[in-house]
Formats: sequence, structure tokens, C-alpha cells
Amino acid sequence: MKFGVVVSEGPYTHEASDTAYNFVKAAIEAGHEVPRVFFYHDGVNVGTRLTVPPQDDRNIQENWSAIAKEHGIDLVVCIAAAQRRGILDENEAKRQGKDADNIAEGFRISGLGQLIEMGIQTDRLMMFGD
Repeated sequence: MKFGVVVSEGPYTHEASDTAYNFVKAAIEAGHEVPRVFFYHDGVNVGTRLTVPPQDDRNIQENWSAIAKEHGIDLVVCIAAAQRRGILDENEAKRQGKDADNIAEGFRISGLGQLIEMGIQTDRLMMFGD
């Protein structure tokens, strides 16, 4: 089975990102596919490379980057939600006249079309967060 996953809550405010990560990990271990995870609303904050959690805490962004790299998962950050929260890739930073980007490895910025496409191309769409 192919699962599409949407994360719409911030990484350290709610459990949605942790629960989604654990779901993706379990789904892959059970032999299912997770081709894409779409980060929406405050969930886009998972995609910043500037997060620095305490050493004894989990690093949610690194966990997502690692699982995406290992299993070829497309991590998509909603462009509108990301811009509102100051998360930019190199192209968007240049386009908006900013001097830096902060998108994490393995993440990319795109639009809601990616969410629609994911819903069409997967068997189940799992929502984590509001």
C-alpha cells in the first residue's frame, strides 16, 4: 500500500511530527511505500536546518532528513506556509531579496499541487495535526 502523509503541527509544540515519523518508519518496515510527506501550516517548521534542540532531546528535522535519504521519500514544504514562517530555500531567498536560506537537507519547497498529486497517487492519505 502507498501512504501519503501530511504533517500540519510544529515539531516541538505537538506530537504530530513525531507520530508521523513513527508511522512512516513502521509503514516502511511493514513493506508499505511512503513516496511523499507534505508539511503544511506550522508543520513546515520541521524543514528548517536552523533547529538546535538540546543534546539530550530528539532532533526531529534530522530524523526526517535521514529517513528521506534512506528510503527516497520526497519531503515537501508548503511554499505559502513556509514563507510566512521565514523558511526559504536558495531560490526563494534570492527571489524575495533575502541574504540566506534555511531549508534542511532532504526537504524542498513547493505548492499545494504536490499535496493534490500525493492524494491522487497514493492509496491512503494520513493526516497528522489539526
